[in-house]
Amino acid sequence: MPGQIKNEALYEKLRDEGNSKEKSARIANAQANGSIDHRGGKLESRSKDQLYDEAKEIGIEGRSKMDKDELVDAIRDR
Repeated sequence: MPGQIKNEALYEKLRDEGNSKEKSARIANAQANGSIDHRGGKLESRSKDQLYDEAKEIGIEGRSKMDKDELVDAIRDR
């Protein structure tokens, strides 16, 4: 398991779904530190550039062609 995982349960769930160790760790740690908000309004208040950076950090493919709403949905689906 890579480095310090801050949300072990999410990490294991993502690994079980077939995600790589690195991607699973990034997503689990991002959610644990509050930079991914799956249920609140935080994502909508971010700029498209901020959402793009978040999508890049967690490895969302096709992000360069997405509009703001699509980026929000893609991040929430992680």
